[in-house]
Amino acid sequence: MAAFPQDTAFDSTLSLIRKGYRFISDKCRALDTDVFETRLLFRSVICMRGAEAARIFYDPDKFLRHGAMPTRAQKTLVGVGGVQSLDGAAHRHRKHLFISHLMNHERINALAELHRMHWHSTLALWPIHEEMVLFDHAQNTLCRSVCAWAGVPLPPSECSRRAKEFGLMIDSGARIGWHHLRGRMARSSSEKWLMAEIEKIRSSKQEAATSILQAFAWHKDEHGDLLPSHTAAVELINVLRPTVAIAQLVAFSALAIHQYPHVREKLLNQKSEYLDWFILEVRRFYPFFPFLAAYARQDFNWKGWRFKKGTLTLLDIYGTNHDGREWEQPDMFNPERFKNWSQDEYTFIASGGATYAQHHRCPGEWITNRLMKVALKLLVENLRYTVPKQDLSVSLARIPTLPKSGMIIAPLSYSAS
Repeated sequence: MAAFPQDTAFDSTLSLIRKGYRFISDKCRALDTDVFETRLLFRSVICMRGAEAARIFYDPDKFLRHGAMPTRAQKTLVGVGGVQSLDGAAHRHRKHLFISHLMNHERINALAELHRMHWHSTLALWPIHEEMVLFDHAQNTLCRSVCAWAGVPLPPSECSRRAKEFGLMIDSGARIGWHHLRGRMARSSSEKWLMAEIEKIRSSKQEAATSILQAFAWHKDEHGDLLPSHTAAVELINVLRPTVAIAQLVAFSALAIHQYPHVREKLLNQKSEYLDWFILEVRRFYPFFPFLAAYARQDFNWKGWRFKKGTLTLLDIYGTNHDGREWEQPDMFNPERFKNWSQDEYTFIASGGATYAQHHRCPGEWITNRLMKVALKLLVENLRYTVPKQDLSVSLARIPTLPKSGMIIAPLSYSAS
C-alpha cells in the first residue's frame, strides 16, 4: 500500500485558521492529490475532497461519526448526544424522528406560509428608506416562524434573544476565546429553556404528539426508553437552529442578486425551475460549513491507500462543491449549470451526501430550499430596495462566513400581492 501524500508542515492548525474553507483544496492542489495526511492540533488527520471521496466517506461500513465531532463544536453548534454523533441502528432510529416530522410536504408548506406571514409583517411596517441588516432580520423572522411551527412557546419579547442564541451557536463552533464562550453560554441557555418546555409536556401525561415539540418530548430510543430531557432538547434545537441558520443563505441570495444583477430578471421572468437552480447555486457557490469529520470504522484499502481503524478523516464540503472535474467553471456563479445536473448525491454535498434515511445527509434540506424560495420571492417580487455602500467582502478564513456587513438593504416599497 502507498503512503498517503504528506503535508510537510509539522502542524497545520495555523494554516487551517488562515485559509479556512480553502485549506483542504489548496493542499490537495499543491500535492496533486485528493487525499493527504496532515497534523491538526498535533494529531494525525486524513483530508479528502471530491465525489469519489464523498462516496467512501458516507459508506457506513467504512466510517462512523461517533466521537468525531470536536468537543468545542458539540458544546456550541450541534450539542452533546445529538443525532450527528450516532451510527448504525441508533442513528437510523433517531433520524426517523426528524424525517417523519420534517420531510412532509404538508408540514413544510405550513412552515413556509408562517415564514411568508412573518416576513410580510416585518416588511409592511418597515419605514421607507430606513436601512435594515438583512441577515439579522432573517434570523429573527426564521426564529419566530420555526418556533410557531414546532409548537414551541415564544413570546414576542423573547424572539430576538432566542434568535441571537441560535445564531451564536452557529457562529462559535470554530471560534476561540470570548466568541466561543458566548456560544457555549447561548447553548446552555437554550437547552435549559427547551428542557423546561419538554418537562412541562411530560408532566401533563398526555402523550398525543400533535406538535413537533410534543413528538420530541415523547420520543423513545431504539430500546423503548424516553430520551433524557437534555437529549430531547438537543434534538429539538437541531430543528430550530438549522432553520435559523438559513438566514446566512438569505443574505448570500441577496448578495448574488446584487453582484449578478442579470439573475433578477431571470428570477422574475423565467419558469419556476430557474428559482430552483438559483437556490442550488447559492448553496453550492457560497460557503456554509467547510468540512465534515468521521473515524475509519475498520482497516480498509481505497485507491491504493490504507486507512487504519480509528483514523480521523475530514471531507472537504466547500472543495467538493467547487471541484472543477464535476462543475464547469466552478468559481463562477451560474444557476443554469443545474439545468442538466445528474442529481448525483456526492457531487453536491452542501447538506451532506448520500441519502436522508440511511446516511448523514441533513433531512432539513427540503426546508432550506423551501424557505429560501419564500425569501427570494419577497426580495424579487414584493420588495423594491437599494443596496447602500457597505463592506460586502466574504472572508473564506472566517468559519462560518457571511458578507461582512450582514447585507444591508434600504427598502423603497413593499407589496404583499
